[in-house]
Amino acid sequence: MTNLFEKSLHLGLGAFLYSREKVEELVEELVNKGEIAKKDARQYTSELIKKGEQERDEIKKLIGNEVAKAMNQLNVAKKEDIVTKDEIGRIVREQITQVLVEQGIAKKED
Repeated sequence: MTNLFEKSLHLGLGAFLYSREKVEELVEELVNKGEIAKKDARQYTSELIKKGEQERDEIKKLIGNEVAKAMNQLNVAKKEDIVTKDEIGRIVREQITQVLVEQGIAKKED
């Protein structure tokens, strides 16, 4: 029984790495070896897949948090912090227009 528990734990922890087919193959192998009853195989498979999906989500969240933390520590600019080429062009045009208006060379646009 302890061996089954260990296998369940290892399967649960590693289930997120496997596709549904792989999990089904592993459970079928346990059924063939007599380590779990055939009637419990479907439920066991569903539980392992669900647990794997939950762990995958947790790992994604953890990785996302760590990447964000590293980006912040490295002081990497965020997308909203970056000025685009079009924005630079608009700013330069506004400044040139302002200087020309101040010098009386151009009229202020409304």
